[in-house]
Amino acid sequence: MGFILPNLMVFDAHKKLTHFLSQEFYSSKSVGFVPTMGALHDGHIALMQQAQKDNDILVVSIFVNPTQFDNSKDLDKYPRNLDQDIQLIKDKLDESRVIIYAPAIQDVYGEKTIAKTYKYDGLEHEMEGANRPGHFDGVGTILSFLFDVIQPDRAYFGEKDYQQLQIVKKLVEQSNRNIEIIGCPIHREKSGLAMSSRNGRLTPQGWEAASMLHRLLKDAKSKFANHSIEQIHQFVREEIKRDDRVKLEYFTIANESDLKPTQLKKPDVRYRAFIVAHIDGVRLIDNMSMHKDA
Repeated sequence: MGFILPNLMVFDAHKKLTHFLSQEFYSSKSVGFVPTMGALHDGHIALMQQAQKDNDILVVSIFVNPTQFDNSKDLDKYPRNLDQDIQLIKDKLDESRVIIYAPAIQDVYGEKTIAKTYKYDGLEHEMEGANRPGHFDGVGTILSFLFDVIQPDRAYFGEKDYQQLQIVKKLVEQSNRNIEIIGCPIHREKSGLAMSSRNGRLTPQGWEAASMLHRLLKDAKSKFANHSIEQIHQFVREEIKRDDRVKLEYFTIANESDLKPTQLKKPDVRYRAFIVAHIDGVRLIDNMSMHKDA
């Protein structure tokens, strides 16, 4: 890993990026990839640092993908500040080994911003798939494009979007791509709130209320061994009702492998609790393994 790129390189055209990476000098180097939608925070930086540790070159994409938003208002409100994102990467990483791909929509989609249809053996129908129709078609479309352009050896995803992580693994498996998908632990604020680009839209009161989500997941984990699934669900519903700042979209405990919600605990099956709530009009997600060894 003893080579240096000319400087932090930023590409806005995928053909130029592919050409650059295909040069003989760079094609022999290992490439780690971190896809983002910008509004970077320390959770993203942790993924990038791991990728730099594991690979010669780090490629970071910064692109707010329109086809994975089912709500146009949410898309419009999504924070965008490319200059700030680039500066954070310069401050936190070895910029001599970083390439940024920050395209316009047309460079990715051409004249028609349309998602392809994907099936992930049923993973797409659970939780986020059920609540956000078409979301994972958008995810599959953009990642397939980015994987083809960058051709990374490894790609890094945070476990905050655990369902997405499982779907990306399935996408790579189904398409026979030779990419190692690496899930990284959730990066949290001091309050326990999972770091998210959306957190910046919370009011001070919203930040305070949002800490409840992590607490409820920890409480669910502590109750998991000795309480029924229904008892845990009831506990979460009652706790959320105590704070009218928090609007619960869903709470579920699901099998980690197929993400199907369960009401019965079976031996030798690993379970994870998932929660989605709206605070200050901001949609927040979080999850946690229900097992003591995790």
